[in-house]
Amino acid sequence: MPIISMFYGIIIRMYLIDNKHHNLPHIHAKYAEFEASVGIDDGEILAGKLPRKQLRLVQAWIELHRDELLANWEIAIGGGESPYKINPL
Repeated sequence: MPIISMFYGIIIRMYLIDNKHHNLPHIHAKYAEFEASVGIDDGEILAGKLPRKQLRLVQAWIELHRDELLANWEIAIGGGESPYKINPL
């Protein structure tokens, strides 16, 4: 699972061909022992858990990079290339 960004101890990944969440565009955020799938469209947690502060940081980052994330999602579900890196907060 490629890392697409890292900031404030949070690692953001995007699975290649991840159909686990009904094809909803999402990322995987990991912070310490916490991990969550977070929707790109609304920034809400689909599965897992993150501390509130880190979730707010991830949501702010998603808001700033939504277009890039959706473009990466198209690459990821296509199964061809790895998604591109995206600037941190």
